[in-house]
Amino acid sequence: MKRLFVLMLPFLLLSCSANISSRFTSQNKPLTIEDKVAFLDLLHKVPEGAKKLGEAKYGDSGFSTSCDFNTNLISARKLARTNGANIVKVVKKSSPDLWSSCYRITVEFYFFEGDVSKLPQYQLQIN
Repeated sequence: MKRLFVLMLPFLLLSCSANISSRFTSQNKPLTIEDKVAFLDLLHKVPEGAKKLGEAKYGDSGFSTSCDFNTNLISARKLARTNGANIVKVVKKSSPDLWSSCYRITVEFYFFEGDVSKLPQYQLQIN
């Protein structure tokens, strides 16, 4: 019984987060923690000249608990920094409903040469 618990523990811990699938067609040098990353919601426009690097989908794994909109964006920011993107653009967003307690979002990752802190953007809510 103890062995079964030890074998199931990693599965239980990993199943609490959102299901993430990402695909990058190109990568830049990873960004540092000091580099700004802009969050563009559905109504915000990607600035002209920004280069698309990839996309990701955040969904429900069936046992997800940490999958609200802001938590997904924090995860997307980490993925963006790793791949050298400084813009995370939400292109599709589904709110929690009867079938899922999670936000399901699709985001695109871009690199922009200009100052991303000057872009109109979503303000991340940290609880």
